Amino acid sequence: MAKQGVMDPLIVTVAPVGAELTPEQTPHLAVKPAQLGDVAEKCQQAGASIIHVHCRNDDGSNTHDVGRFKEAYDEIRARSDLIVQFSTGGAIGMSPEERAGVLDLHPEMATLTCGSVNFGDDIFENSFPIMRAILKKMSELGVRPELEIFDKGHLSNARKLERERLLKFPQHVDFVLGVPGGLDATVSNLCDLVDALPPGCTWSVAAIGRAQLPMSMAAIAMGGHVRVGLEDNIYYSRGKLATNDELVARVVRIAGELGRPVATPAKAREILGLPPLQEQARGALM
Repeated sequence: MAKQGVMDPLIVTVAPVGAELTPEQTPHLAVKPAQLGDVAEKCQQAGASIIHVHCRNDDGSNTHDVGRFKEAYDEIRARSDLIVQFSTGGAIGMSPEERAGVLDLHPEMATLTCGSVNFGDDIFENSFPIMRAILKKMSELGVRPELEIFDKGHLSNARKLERERLLKFPQHVDFVLGVPGGLDATVSNLCDLVDALPPGCTWSVAAIGRAQLPMSMAAIAMGGHVRVGLEDNIYYSRGKLATNDELVARVVRIAGELGRPVATPAKAREILGLPPLQEQARGALM
């Protein structure tokens, strides 16, 4: 986390797919692995540092099939140097085993949602047994977690996992704000969450719908990082559908106007304490 007024270069995560979006809502949804590779290439050119990966079947339905994630990884890596971050959230109704199965591919990073949350009319379940099992597998396989925080109590849950010696701070934390059933996407809520972070943590904010842009602007000014993409917001402006690279390019431009440089994938790895890409198995997962 930035100290004494010195801000790290901005890490921009792109979340292009998600679990809720349907092809009927936007023609820009990346359904096939090759389409994810295309998104990764364009978003790196626009200034992204990380790609947050969900996968779909060819018909657009959700899948956490390990083979599909492997295809997606290979396409992304063939066309970009982005940090590849797999979702272990999956979609509502997936079993914990299904959600965690993709960790066997040894991605650089994966998300760990730190508590259950209402998700519209559904419940996104993340009990302590589920969190413990996913986190233990991450630790065994050397996968760096990104802690997903939908409510302030999720930070308390993360601290409990630390007391159980399953997690060690500082970590990279993503505040997911504005989900119906979770914490509202407001600057005051973001400030409260940042103030509650353990020392040394890096953080980003992902906000839903029209809140994505103002919350990104707040995070840029505060020294945090941002997540944008169609998973969270499909519009560039009222009535105008966005592409993922357009959303990346906009926050990069705004950061430039504020005098904040943007992190390359290599610089983002340095900030997050990840090994350089050349030290990893390039072109294929283990």
